[in-house]
Amino acid sequence: MKEQNYANHTRLAAGFHFVLLPLLLLTLIGSGVNLYGSWGDHTRFYSAALIVVLTFCVIVAAVFARVFALMAQDRAIKAEENFRHYLLTGKPLDPRITVRQIIGLRFASDEEFPALAAKAAEVGTSEDDIKKSVKNWRADHYRV
Repeated sequence: MKEQNYANHTRLAAGFHFVLLPLLLLTLIGSGVNLYGSWGDHTRFYSAALIVVLTFCVIVAAVFARVFALMAQDRAIKAEENFRHYLLTGKPLDPRITVRQIIGLRFASDEEFPALAAKAAEVGTSEDDIKKSVKNWRADHYRV
């Protein structure tokens, strides 16, 4: 596997981001054009409106599916990193650390992790700044 670092750690799901979402957007545009074209035609209007509504519902369902998966992943990361901090320091993570900060901390090596966590709690370092300050990157190849 390719070495992971700050520059290449983001992940796009090709089927979702480059196939499904564009197709749904095109379908929504096409169904909107169809609805506009059938505005005065009472025999086609109901079907055209139904297609717009169903397309919108599928888009919402697709977005929720992605968001819910990310929320479940964030919850797992929070638990894993809290446990890792406990193993390294004998104490749980500071409650002032946000989930977004914990997500940034997951890339820190065991040597850097406690100090970065303490700094995040004291200073309120952003997720992005935490990732940028990691010197020994700990790859995460299992993210959604």
